Amino acid sequence: MAWDDTCDFEEDELARREKGGIWVGIAAALFYPATAIGKRVYRNAERIPREGGALLLLNHVSHMDPAVDAVFVHRQKRVPRFLGKESLTRAPVFGKIFVGAGQIPVSRGSAAAGDSLKAAHQALRDGKVVVIYPEGTITKDPDGWPKKPFTGAARLALETDVPVIPIARWGTNHIFNGYTKKFTPFPRKKITHLVGEPMDLSAYKNGSTRSASKLREVTELMMTEITALLAEIRQEEPPAKKPEDDA
Repeated sequence: MAWDDTCDFEEDELARREKGGIWVGIAAALFYPATAIGKRVYRNAERIPREGGALLLLNHVSHMDPAVDAVFVHRQKRVPRFLGKESLTRAPVFGKIFVGAGQIPVSRGSAAAGDSLKAAHQALRDGKVVVIYPEGTITKDPDGWPKKPFTGAARLALETDVPVIPIARWGTNHIFNGYTKKFTPFPRKKITHLVGEPMDLSAYKNGSTRSASKLREVTELMMTEITALLAEIRQEEPPAKKPEDDA
């Protein structure tokens, strides 16, 4: 099933959405108009649970992605919780929104780095939707294919009993390219989200969930699912090997 922004978004649906508080409302007031620069196309969005915890896994191609993905999740009547760089909490204005809306800061390379995963675990146990980019940052591949991912998403998936849902998004890079930093808002471009089936990771939950080999295997499985969805959107074959940059 597909949805695009030519459809009406009825007020009674807004009334039934998950409540997020004043800071989520402020974020929505900023992000909805800002992301309307692209034409939204949502495919299989009904696969995102309307209640209860869920872990959403997405590829990362543009600095626009968090705002666009936040609107996408919010339109499914859920409040997204993103893992973002700790430095965002100190940004003027946006830092207050980030903290107030319940987002999860990540202190990379510090002793507090593990606290972000603990906070994400708690959010999932509390029935929240957590959004994570397994690549950790924007891919440097000029063609926009996913790069080598990190294993944090696998740890969350294996240690929490919630649906793990792969999603591919394409089109934000045509507006603001994360590789060239080129901003091209016009003509208006299509931004597509394609939601995959929840992943069955039950076979990996026996024994230690922190085995390095198991985490890497699950991480690769996640990115294979996301890449397949991205290939479906693009109607292209992905490269045989991922870009290996970790920048």
